Amino acid sequence: MTTKRTDMSEFKPARKRVEVTVGETLRILRELQELSQGQLAEITGIPQPTISAIENDRINLGIDRAKIFAIALQCHPAVLVFPGWESPAQKKTHSRRQPKNNFKEQAVGA
Repeated sequence: MTTKRTDMSEFKPARKRVEVTVGETLRILRELQELSQGQLAEITGIPQPTISAIENDRINLGIDRAKIFAIALQCHPAVLVFPGWESPAQKKTHSRRQPKNNFKEQAVGA
């Protein structure tokens, strides 16, 4: 059986579908690693109530805590601090791919 090689330039990155907060990002990463808040508290030395407050966006994460969580969760701190950040180049790519609303243009021209 032969496998056909696919030119990866044919594929486009998926568009972001949902916005997540810093707290939601922390919770998602923690849950993906099957850690409870208590377990993460033991690993990081950050109290469990503080982790809960961060995950529920009641208090800010902060750079120092982001570094501690990043080490514990094996990710880059920017993943936690800037969950929805896109570079200007990525924004341009997304805007070029969005279909134009021709209905409005047709209604105005009619």
